[in-house]
Amino acid sequence: MTSPQPGLIVVDKPQGITSHGAVSRMRRICGTRKVGHGGTLDPMATGVLVIAVGKATKLLTYVSGLDKAYTATIRLGQATVTDDAEGEVTATADASAVTDAAVREALAAQVGEIDQVPSAVSAVKIDGKRAYKRVREGETVELKPRRVTIAAIDIGRIDRGEFLDVDIDVSCSSGTYIRAIARDLGEALGVGGHLTALRRTRVGGFGLDAAATIDELADRSEHGRPLGTLPMGEAAARLMPTRTATEAEAKALSYGRPLPAAAIEGRYAVLGESGELLAVMVEHGDLAKPETVFAAA
Repeated sequence: MTSPQPGLIVVDKPQGITSHGAVSRMRRICGTRKVGHGGTLDPMATGVLVIAVGKATKLLTYVSGLDKAYTATIRLGQATVTDDAEGEVTATADASAVTDAAVREALAAQVGEIDQVPSAVSAVKIDGKRAYKRVREGETVELKPRRVTIAAIDIGRIDRGEFLDVDIDVSCSSGTYIRAIARDLGEALGVGGHLTALRRTRVGGFGLDAAATIDELADRSEHGRPLGTLPMGEAAARLMPTRTATEAEAKALSYGRPLPAAAIEGRYAVLGESGELLAVMVEHGDLAKPETVFAAA
């Protein structure tokens, strides 16, 4: 078994397992319990799941807030309790009179900075308990709208059969629920709607082009081949601006000491002269103060 270096691995999650289940499999593949993920995908969904190994789990804080992209299929004419194909059907309606123009107009209304109510079976906590757990126990939950930004919804195929199936590509901020887009489209058109397919194609700068399936990673590990782990320094450079520290600055950072400011706005990563990740910092006046130290003394 190959023992991977700390870093990020882009996994193409299969359908039918939870994100936690994917992490469990990756722990076995990597031979360590120190594995985490940077943003939940529903069991029904496939696609990009950013996995962190070892000390890189500290980077997940910065991964979870990245913008995301998805491909999805919405079924109009049928609503479900979960707003996706895994839930019980709650209503059926004839969607044959819904025009393509009406679909485009209703989806366009969801583009931009909007207030979106999360799906009732989301992981949002209500009084410390996940909404989906409350729903499964028979409770009726009401979630408050959240401000999200949907940069674009591009419409592909519109298929007319027993129901109206609409393929879309979505670019959006973290915290956006694609199931809620389907639900709200169905409600706007008066016929109900839910998601029948969902694939995450990108998380920030991490896309499917760099992803491997869990089975592929297991095979690589079994045969002693590299897992394709992105080293922490390279990973941090994809997440935020960077600054290179001198040897003396690196030593100071290892003790959690601040550095002179470098006039870099917002959060940034400090790399050593060999490209290793030393810390993530934020500047306050004349000083850059470490937020997270990765190379402690």
